[in-house]
Amino acid sequence: MIALLSTVVLLSACETGDKDVQEVNATKAPIPGSADDFKTNIKDRVFFALNKSKLSAADMAVLKAQADWFKMYPQTTAMVEGHADPRGSREYNLALGNRRAAAVAAELKRMGVGHDRLKTISYGKDKPPVEGPAGEATWAQQRVAITVVN
Repeated sequence: MIALLSTVVLLSACETGDKDVQEVNATKAPIPGSADDFKTNIKDRVFFALNKSKLSAADMAVLKAQADWFKMYPQTTAMVEGHADPRGSREYNLALGNRRAAAVAAELKRMGVGHDRLKTISYGKDKPPVEGPAGEATWAQQRVAITVVN
């Protein structure tokens, strides 16, 4: 009887210990310089108006923060993804996504991020970064360029 009780106490202590470790890991800050750090602490995306690839003043502030982060971690590289909402042809949206990604990459390079550290890709409307019901609220989130740290 005592052995059974000891086993139950021991197992419950192990469960509690694992739970404590899981809680600590869940609240742990991302490693500085990591992709998680960038995504958590620096905005990783800029948004565009319908059929536009021009960067706004707010976008420039986001890109300045991104460029400063890249300067702090010179070993990092990234892929800038260009996206579009589902309206328009596939070809048009691929070209638009390309212009959006290129605009972001060009600005980051102008701000001092090395040319060899950035690549671009356009997903157009083929790989929406946000799913949701058809409508402007969802589409506004899909007209975006996302800087993905490798």
